[in-house]
Amino acid sequence: MRGITKRFPGIIANDRVDLQVEQGEIHALVGENGAGKTTLMNILYGLYQPDEGEMLLHGEKAVLQSPRDAIKHRVGMVHQHFMLVEPLTIVENIVLGSEPTSGLWLDRRKAYDQVRRLSEAYGLKVDALARVEDTVVGMQQRAEILKLLYRGADILIFDEPTAVLTPQETEELFKILRKLASDGKTILFITHKLKEIKAVTNRITIMRMGKVVGHLVTADTTENEIASEMVGREVNLKVEKTPPKLGDVILKVNALEANSDRNLPALKKLTLEVRAGEILGIAGVAGNGQTELAEALTGLRPTRGGRILLKGRDITDLTVAGKIQAGMAHVVGIAHIPEDRHKRGLVLDYSVALNLILGNQRKPPFAHGLLLDSPAISQNAQTMIEGFDIRTPSADTPSRALSGGNQQKIIIAREFSRDPTLLVVVQPTRGVDVGAIEFIHKRLIEKRDQGKAILLISMELEEILALSDRIAVLYEGEVVGLVDADKTTEPELGFLMAGGGKTAA
Repeated sequence: MRGITKRFPGIIANDRVDLQVEQGEIHALVGENGAGKTTLMNILYGLYQPDEGEMLLHGEKAVLQSPRDAIKHRVGMVHQHFMLVEPLTIVENIVLGSEPTSGLWLDRRKAYDQVRRLSEAYGLKVDALARVEDTVVGMQQRAEILKLLYRGADILIFDEPTAVLTPQETEELFKILRKLASDGKTILFITHKLKEIKAVTNRITIMRMGKVVGHLVTADTTENEIASEMVGREVNLKVEKTPPKLGDVILKVNALEANSDRNLPALKKLTLEVRAGEILGIAGVAGNGQTELAEALTGLRPTRGGRILLKGRDITDLTVAGKIQAGMAHVVGIAHIPEDRHKRGLVLDYSVALNLILGNQRKPPFAHGLLLDSPAISQNAQTMIEGFDIRTPSADTPSRALSGGNQQKIIIAREFSRDPTLLVVVQPTRGVDVGAIEFIHKRLIEKRDQGKAILLISMELEEILALSDRIAVLYEGEVVGLVDADKTTEPELGFLMAGGGKTAA
């Protein structure tokens, strides 16, 4: 890619970008949120067309007006949010648009055999006949990769591919990427996770504010050097915190029971408590009740039994709004940073300014009676945008136009500003850059030191260990271990996460 420039209203997303990637390598593209990485890859995939510059594939000039053109040139992309049709089976999704036929009809046997051969050749294990809506995230991602291989892609783009994967699924993905590269495929890998860059890539291109600012050979650099290049300053990757000053029990969960979306038991008499001035981390392999716990606490999921007490008050059956206001005397009860920012955290077509007041939109100073106070909303937005470094052309920009990391910052700014009694924080740094991770971690520790109670759910064991004071391990909807964070290790937590701490019935 030579001199690629792409402009949007109020912003230059790519500013004369040069990028050279060799066949058979895994090439990392890194930078802060809003640096222009995804825009550049969307140009390579034909979703956007550059305003200036040119692309060469295998030495020949290529003009890609659409993803169909990209696929013809053997370029494929696995997006951060998967592009699968959930009611269809895995095999139907893989062949969709390029179906093998027998006469006028889909040849299901041929489709299945083709997918099976690809699956076996690259070690991409999928249940080809399962509906996507019934499969785990890791299998959905393997289906996305098979879609590209089925269409003959030689250049594969991965945008934050591990953001929703467990550590085990991540390691499995890395094996697949190495296999693809060894077979001559070219991998472009967008990620914020420094350990992943070191673990799986060959070379690194670093972007900042729409420009390429550096190139590194992975084997010759360190995580700290990568982070400093990305942010343009020294980044402290270690969480600094003092011992907790514990106060009263804020949250008490007693024998809580709730079902999953498939109406199966997900929480089984779960009991735990969080005190003022501490961070209780929840560790566990995805699918062991973490989502259901967060949603039950915040009013998004009904419970089947047990009690939720906030400062001694039973809030089990309150609505979402009721739990936000459960602090009484105008004090916010529960603030929530949700697992899925698109479904639960934002109204994507609303402006940044409006998303920053969600939950408070009926209260002064943002509303007087039925009328919104536009100057107050704008002033609040400017304060939040500056205080949380939200990269946006303006406060009036629709939230869907921002990068995933900046969308996350909107939610964090809004929820932190509520000054709640309890913070339920789920995957707070998913898809955000190292500078923002440092910022978010500092803010969480500040809230804890101000005496707030924080329940932290994360798939990142390193994050759980760094931030938590105590760690509760969930397995099959039960707490199977409760440990002090400074007295445990990743292997010990891994043993508990695999059910090692569960006693036989």
